[in-house]
This record gives sequence, C-alpha cells and structure tokens, in this order.
Amino acid sequence: MAISRVSPTKGNLIATKKSMELARLGYDLMDRKRNVLIREMMILVDKVKVLREEITATYEEAYSALQQANITLGVVSDISQAVTVENGISVVYRSVMGVEIPNVSMLESEIRFEYGFAESNSKLDEATLLFHKVKRLTIVLSEIDNAVYRLARAIQKTQKRANALKNIVLPSLKADIKFISEALEEKEREEFTRLKVIKNQKQTKAA
Repeated sequence: MAISRVSPTKGNLIATKKSMELARLGYDLMDRKRNVLIREMMILVDKVKVLREEITATYEEAYSALQQANITLGVVSDISQAVTVENGISVVYRSVMGVEIPNVSMLESEIRFEYGFAESNSKLDEATLLFHKVKRLTIVLSEIDNAVYRLARAIQKTQKRANALKNIVLPSLKADIKFISEALEEKEREEFTRLKVIKNQKQTKAA
C-alpha cells in the first residue's frame, strides 16, 4: 500500500473529509448522468432499428420503381438533371445532461414533379415519391445516428470518470483519513502518557 503524503494534522483531516464528501457527491452525479444518458441512448437505438428496416424497404421499392421507369422510358438520367438540389435542411441542438444532441429538420413543401409529363410515366412518378420518402427518412436517421454516437462517447467518458472516483479517488481519500486519524490518535496517546508521567513526577517531588 502506498504511504500517504498528507501531514497528519486536524486541519488536513477536516479538509480530507470534505474532499471525501465532494468525491462521493461527484460519483453520485456521474452515476446518475450515466444512467440518464444510457436511457436516452437506448430509446434512440430502438428507433434506429425500426428506421433502418423502413428505409431499407423503401429503398428497395424506390429502386424497383426506378428500374421499371428505365425499362419503359429508357435511362432517365437526363430527366434526373431537372430535379432541384435539396437545400432546406437545418440543424439545431438540444442539451441532454450537457451533451449536445442534433435535431435535423427539412423544410416541408409540396412535392413537385420537375419533368414533363410527356416524357414520364407512373413508374417514374412512383420512384420520385419513394425517393422523396427516402430523403426524409435519411435525414431522420442521420439525426438519430449522430445522437447515438454523441451519447455513446459521453457515456464512455462519464463511466471512466465514475470509475476513477470509485476505484482511485475515494479509496485514496479513505486511506488518507485513516492514516491521519490513526496518527492523531497516536499523538494524543503519547501526549496523555507524557502528561501522566509529568504529573507522577510532580507528585513524587511533592511527597
């Protein structure tokens, strides 16, 4: 066991006990923070699973409709050039126990078929609608994936700090308190013995 470097004084004993209280409080706060973050992350993980299944199914439907459009219209890459690039996406953040969680949103607007009806058919319209749905799902998935990643990192850091308090700081402070207390008790016994000897000597001289 490492030898304590703390001077065995009453002042240090009081200060170490206060540090012990703060370390215990810090551990409790870290533990509560970790539990809140884990709960928040597990909710999102469940959403991710459902969302990935939905987005996979939608992609399959969208590519199937696009394939049918290519078969009936020829390759529609020229038509795709008429589609406007999405620029209505915005990101704001909310705080969960100090962790910044993104909230990604897309400006909702009426879906427009940006190509002539003469050069298209229902399969191309279907593909357009499905890829629009995929776009919205991808935005939601990116938000949740990013949130899960941030929460997982925060949980890892919180866990490390909690473990450090529990396994290093608190045992060290406890050892310091024990060392100081025992040293002070030993000093008190020595002082009591010394005073008793002096008293006996005085009594002997008086006799």
